[in-house]
Amino acid sequence: MSSDARLHVLYKAANAPIHAFPFPHIYVRDVFPEDYYRQLRAALPPAATYKTLRALGRVGPTYSDKRLVIPITSENSQAMAEPFRSFWTGLADWMLVEFGTVMLSKFEPFLQQRFGGGTTLGCYNEALLIQDWTTYSLGPHTDTPRKVLSFLFYLPADDSLARLGTSIYVPKQPDFQCSGGPHHPFEMFDRVTTMPYLPNTLFAFIKSNKSFHGVEPITEGNVRRDLLLFDIYISNPPELAQKRPPAI
Repeated sequence: MSSDARLHVLYKAANAPIHAFPFPHIYVRDVFPEDYYRQLRAALPPAATYKTLRALGRVGPTYSDKRLVIPITSENSQAMAEPFRSFWTGLADWMLVEFGTVMLSKFEPFLQQRFGGGTTLGCYNEALLIQDWTTYSLGPHTDTPRKVLSFLFYLPADDSLARLGTSIYVPKQPDFQCSGGPHHPFEMFDRVTTMPYLPNTLFAFIKSNKSFHGVEPITEGNVRRDLLLFDIYISNPPELAQKRPPAI
């Protein structure tokens, strides 16, 4: 990734205003430089190189096979054929280190609310290229307790699928919360808004017990959503520690 493109992304994401309701999130247009976004679109690997999350052993047997992924790691990028190898190796070398550090600093006040001040977080991150196909949907959920921050880079070719962005929700029962795991029925929630699935756009949010988000069912035929997903995780979330039985 060129220095100009790297600094452009950092500037746009780090300076984006944080919207507090219903949970802290940002929505950023033109997150990559225009010419770099064209290169990124051209470097999307062939469909046959994507795998289901079940095939990778990352989800249970009931998870939809309509979401296909490629983990963006230094090892995976090096194994790609050109011209894909050079592009994704360059992006991984930067994004998997510097981007996460800057974003943890940006959201630090909210992280302190969840984890407490003075806490040293043992964080790690990952990036995934994603294709969501036709009938894919995700009921409202808050993600695993290990999740700290999620970043969804929308990668469509044009504006025609804007309606298919990720939606955010509030529960109809005001005190309902979820520490993470299950996907809940849509009818339990009111949709606050949908982040338009527009080219070169970033939607990011902090994980909490109220960060309900999902994807409304896609019923049109021959529809594909391309995304770059970057997530930051914590190795020892307090929510899971509280569920462990006491030592004898």
